[in-house]
Amino acid sequence: MNAQATSSAVVKIENLCSAFSTRGVRAVIHQDLNLSIAQGAFLSIVGGSGSGKTVLLRQMLGLETPQSGSVTVLGEPASELGRAGAASRVGMLFQHGALFSAFTVLENIAFPLRELGTLPRALIHDTAMVKLQMVGLDPSAAHKMPSDLSGGMVKRVALARALVMDPPLLLLDEPTAGLDPDASDAFCTLLRSLHQELRLTVVMVTHDLDTIFELSTRIAVVADKHVIVDAEPREAIRFDHPFVHAFFLGERGYRAMEVLQGQSAHRPQGV
Repeated sequence: MNAQATSSAVVKIENLCSAFSTRGVRAVIHQDLNLSIAQGAFLSIVGGSGSGKTVLLRQMLGLETPQSGSVTVLGEPASELGRAGAASRVGMLFQHGALFSAFTVLENIAFPLRELGTLPRALIHDTAMVKLQMVGLDPSAAHKMPSDLSGGMVKRVALARALVMDPPLLLLDEPTAGLDPDASDAFCTLLRSLHQELRLTVVMVTHDLDTIFELSTRIAVVADKHVIVDAEPREAIRFDHPFVHAFFLGERGYRAMEVLQGQSAHRPQGV
């Protein structure tokens, strides 16, 4: 990663503690968790079930507040992101797209712009159409309903909506979940292209090794309630920990072996 990418932290998490109570039983998810995400990185967060990966995304987005510690996004507390205009700083692609079923494709993409209440209707329309085409969809899709879309198209519409206000930070929750191999490969290609062209900082939660190794410039592994390693893919998968061994070097470990042998690790240009 070059000096420009490491010059500033887009996301900084310090001494984070996350705990939840269910039926009077308190469960600590994160304890003294620290993570710094540099500008221009494409970071994948991995961990076992219940390790709080999606909780971290929600905390970065300001949707959940940790019990203690701090989450700073673009120099401000993440809790401030709930104010109007938050979508201009952070875009979020939810696992299943989370499109509004009663809105057309174009209306879904334009929603964050309309919520501002300050932009002319023609500008909102034109901006949404540009984003529609940016994610590889034909203009004819603009007036379709979500129920008329394939899984891959839903992901692309949701991505266009996440990027409609040109945020510098993009959060992805299982972006290729539910896609067949061809659609998954195509979506990864799109994400890689947008990461480079828009100079985005991307944080992704996924369990899919193909997606991780295709896109990541860094991998952060959450285990034992904190980040046990945050490093480039080759270094991360060498880390000596039972979860790392099981996740990367288990039955699907051929992908990790390709990375270790230098055959198939993606590195975006300029990062």
